[in-house]
Amino acid sequence: MHKHFVIPVFVLFLAAGYLFVGSNTPTAQRLAAPTPEKKKVMPEVVLLAKNAKLGPVTFNHVKHNGGEYSAGGPIACIECHHTAQPAADLVSAPPHKAVWPAGRTTTLTAELFAEDPNKAGVAACRDCHARAGSKPKLLDKMPVFEDLGTGKTTKLTNQLAFHQACDTCHFQIGFRTEGTTAPKSTNCASCHKPVKSKR
Repeated sequence: MHKHFVIPVFVLFLAAGYLFVGSNTPTAQRLAAPTPEKKKVMPEVVLLAKNAKLGPVTFNHVKHNGGEYSAGGPIACIECHHTAQPAADLVSAPPHKAVWPAGRTTTLTAELFAEDPNKAGVAACRDCHARAGSKPKLLDKMPVFEDLGTGKTTKLTNQLAFHQACDTCHFQIGFRTEGTTAPKSTNCASCHKPVKSKR
């Protein structure tokens, strides 16, 4: 009879131990730790015109934005990202009229971007100036330029917007700065470099 009593007590002891140990460890499935959000960084180099017949354009963002290149002074972010300023400030940048995001109250600077890239409100050029025949990502339709003299409107595709912005700046630097190494606005090959085939 003593043997019959020991076995149930032993089983009861094991069960109590299991419950005690089990109560200290969660039995529910654990959720995976959330993946930390990848912080946006200012790209050092941006490849433009990837599908251009003359070859792509390597745009060194850091040299343009970081002070190594100059347009008679530091090149401000809004020289290219013209939508990244309050609407009231756009009067100094005709013919630009669009602000993104709408109701914007800050002007994009490298410091603003470094502080909080998500709140800096940076639109890529192609977000508004899409390829010919495509709808822009952020706008209902392609921006247009109206020539007040002729009344003619021109759709500002990404190709036209890039050439207008880059060529104008390079031309002004070439005109003002003797011996500059800025690309020549009249020489396509000074910006467009054909892709070398890998053999």
